[in-house]
Amino acid sequence: MPLGDTEATVGCPRGDGPPLASRSAPSLSPRLAGIDWRRIGAELDAFGVSTTGVLLAPEECARIASAYGREEGFRSRIVMSRHGFGRGEYKYYAYPLPTPVAELREALYPPLADIANRWEAAFGRSGAFPPDHGAYLERCHAAGQARPTPLLLRYEVGDYNCLHQDLYGALAFPLQVAFLLSAPGEQFTGGEFVLTEQRPRMQSRAEVVSLRQGEGVIFPVNQRPVQGGRGVYRVTMRHGVSRLRSGERFTLGIIFHDAA
Repeated sequence: MPLGDTEATVGCPRGDGPPLASRSAPSLSPRLAGIDWRRIGAELDAFGVSTTGVLLAPEECARIASAYGREEGFRSRIVMSRHGFGRGEYKYYAYPLPTPVAELREALYPPLADIANRWEAAFGRSGAFPPDHGAYLERCHAAGQARPTPLLLRYEVGDYNCLHQDLYGALAFPLQVAFLLSAPGEQFTGGEFVLTEQRPRMQSRAEVVSLRQGEGVIFPVNQRPVQGGRGVYRVTMRHGVSRLRSGERFTLGIIFHDAA
């Protein structure tokens, strides 16, 4: 979400057990191991967006989404309309993250760090991202960015998310992932993921990504390199969600840097 994580902190009363999203579930590791990272890297280079294929089963999506109604496990709740972000709301997870959220964040980071380091080299920048997510979080925390950024978003009829970037401090990992938890055409209509690319001295380009339930979309947080006739140039990326026509839509956002 945009800068402005200023909503009141969500309370964490004693509950009757862990959030539903953190209860025992089959490990995601075999499914994560089957991701075609060569395809994803090529699509990110060419278009600035790619998809993971379906990684979460419907029952896993339902467990994660059902935790939204609880206070336990979250550090704050944001109502978008109060900040001009759009309509809808979202909650930031607290540490420790629920098991599937932590597993996705830790497992997706290393191959994305390879792509991020290649992009950094294309920009002519040094300071490679470490291969381990824990090591990267240590950098964030040393820079004063210690609040977790994975989040759970809820949209109802008429809700939408304005185009934005998820920047929370001086350090920002250049890629992020959003998983669609609701079934399109069954649980909601509308609510497409939208990505725009602002190219220097050119009109902006848009991508609309149709996701399946349990599928993730990978996209840049801020900028990506593009090979032009005179070398590499930067394009600025923003993302959002179009207006929900019916139903209810839940999304899990995996952001790899922590917030100040």
